[in-house]
Amino acid sequence: MDLSIVIPSYKEFENLQILLPEIKNELSDVNFKYEILVIDANEVCHETQSLCSQFDNIKYINRTPANSYGDAVRTGIQMSLGAHILFMDADGSHTPSFIKNLYEAKNNVDIVIASRYVKGGKTDNSIVLILMSYIVNKLYSIVLNLKVKDVSNSFKLYNSQYLKELSLKCSNFDIVEEILFKCKLNNPTIRILELPYTFKKRLYGKTKRNLLLFVFTFSITLIKLRFSKAK
Repeated sequence: MDLSIVIPSYKEFENLQILLPEIKNELSDVNFKYEILVIDANEVCHETQSLCSQFDNIKYINRTPANSYGDAVRTGIQMSLGAHILFMDADGSHTPSFIKNLYEAKNNVDIVIASRYVKGGKTDNSIVLILMSYIVNKLYSIVLNLKVKDVSNSFKLYNSQYLKELSLKCSNFDIVEEILFKCKLNNPTIRILELPYTFKKRLYGKTKRNLLLFVFTFSITLIKLRFSKAK
C-alpha cells in the first residue's frame, strides 16, 4: 500500500457525502495503491458506515479507546497500511484536488505540509480564527524551534515510519502539533516541505473546536512538549 488517507470524523455524514466521491474521483487515474480510512466516533454511525461501504478502498473504522480527536488520530495511524499517511479533515476544508500535490512532492522529503502561511497560501476563515491560528503557529514555531510556518494545519503527508514510532499523548486538536514536534525531536534531520495551500471553510455543520478549550489545551501542550524527550 502506497498511501493511506486518514479522515477523522465526528457527525460529518453530510460533508462526507460530498468529500468521499470527490476524493475517489481525484484518485481515479493514479498509478499507486491507496486506501481511505474514515475514523468515526467510537459508536457506530450507520449512515456513515453505509456511505463508506459504497466505495472500494474506503474503510469505516470506529476510534478507540475513547472518543477524542486524539483517539481518532492514534487509531488512524495504527490501522494504516500505507508507506505514507495523509490526514484530511472531514468538514471539506481540505480540498481533494490537493492530494496529488502533496503526494507528488514527497520525493526527497519526509513530511509535506499544505501550508497557509508560506507565499501563495491563504485561508478563507474569519479574521478572529486567522489571528488565533497565526498566534498559535508563531508560538509553537518559536518555542519548539520548528522551522515551519504552518504547524497547526492537519493537512499533512507523512512518511508512515515516523508516525508508527511515536508515543502520542494529546487528546484534542493539539495532537497535530505534538506529531510534528515529536517527529522532529526523534529525527533531528527530518526533511519538511511546505506547499502553498488555500484553507477552505467547512461545508456543513458547526466546528468541533471550542475556543476556550482550544486556548487552554494548546497552552498546556506547548509547555509539556517544550520539556519532553524523544519518543
